[in-house]
Amino acid sequence: MPASVAAFQVRGRFLTALVLRIDSESAGDQFFGQVDEQLLKTPQFFLGAPMVLDLGNSKGFRDIDAIRDLVENLRRRELRVFGVQNANDLDAEMLQTLGLINVTTGRDAPLPRDAGPAAAVAVATEAPRAVENKVIRSTVRSGQMIVAEHGDLTVIGSVASGAELIAAGNIHVYGRLRGRAMAGCHGNENAHIFCQSLNAELVAIAGLYQTSETLDAAVGQGCTHIYLEDEKLRMEVIA
Repeated sequence: MPASVAAFQVRGRFLTALVLRIDSESAGDQFFGQVDEQLLKTPQFFLGAPMVLDLGNSKGFRDIDAIRDLVENLRRRELRVFGVQNANDLDAEMLQTLGLINVTTGRDAPLPRDAGPAAAVAVATEAPRAVENKVIRSTVRSGQMIVAEHGDLTVIGSVASGAELIAAGNIHVYGRLRGRAMAGCHGNENAHIFCQSLNAELVAIAGLYQTSETLDAAVGQGCTHIYLEDEKLRMEVIA
């Protein structure tokens, strides 16, 4: 009898998704005008990125027609909306008709500075995770995503355009950084990014980001240190 070979495998995967928090009660011309303005400023940031709609601050999107209009208009702008959060009162079957799921996992970055007593207790009782640093001894090619979910990420080589680095801690690149680098992905505002040459599509620390359109051209001339200060990304040439 021939051996049975499984036709599929189930694996977990670390996924970075953008969250668009809706702070208005409706999505009219003013809303989409601001969306279009943001897309013009930072097109690379949204390119190909999955997106979740956060409806926690808006009670206006509680019927199928309002959500359908919002999602269709965003998808026309090539925004890949696949889910909603903070919308537990919405019917799951209704959401599925729009190709949406209710996302109940994940957390925002950066985290609030004052988490409140309940959150503080939860953090205090949670067992600390062991640090798991990752070292890559080769060039990271376009289309690759390297994740260090519980520690620092070091790349001994260059990072090509279209590649993505994600780390809970710091990111070190001993070569040219052309792709995306996101440090402090769980909200660690003390994370840093270091690279020998900066020509990145996007850099981010604890969810605060800059794209190639807003990076200082002078920074790319030498070894660069990127960090957060006063809730803004700072960049300095260190050699």
